[in-house]
Amino acid sequence: MLIDNLDELFKKSESAKRQKGILWFGISGSWRKTNFEVERSVRNTVGKIIARGDGIVSGGALNVDYFATDVAMKLNPAADKIKIFLPVILELYAAHYRKRAGEGVITIKQAEDLIFQLEELKRRNPNSIIENKTNKMVDNKAYFERNGAVVDASDALLAFQVNDSFGCEDAIQKALNQGKNVYLEKYTIDD
Repeated sequence: MLIDNLDELFKKSESAKRQKGILWFGISGSWRKTNFEVERSVRNTVGKIIARGDGIVSGGALNVDYFATDVAMKLNPAADKIKIFLPVILELYAAHYRKRAGEGVITIKQAEDLIFQLEELKRRNPNSIIENKTNKMVDNKAYFERNGAVVDASDALLAFQVNDSFGCEDAIQKALNQGKNVYLEKYTIDD
């Protein structure tokens, strides 16, 4: 079910929280384009999740995933409330981001900041990074598999969808197909 109010999502999750003790909230959103409003919302939302004693599940990408992981690492230094599913092993993922920076798709700073974040997270808690050891390349198939893994490991999904992002829409549909609640914030950002 689509939900447009975070407090309502938490309210609908209360019985599951009583049963499980900790809930895992998937985070999905745009890696291509964000703005301060999106970043602030992601950071505030993840702060509320960690303050509840719950955890986040994400895909380790730029922008929305990066913001969510950054806040979670600051509020949960042991990183036991963070699960990051990668589409490939970390070394291949880092090489992919460096290649994309070399192509000018992203900046070198973006690539290196993300790689540092993931390596630091793995150092703090090796179990927080879940690498796909089957995939040998980063492509749409690997990304969509990763989206499925994030949804599978989540009790509910929080989606920060910018410009009808196809990857975010994929995660939303997978969560809805599994009968999971989806908190959705939609944004339009001009090019």
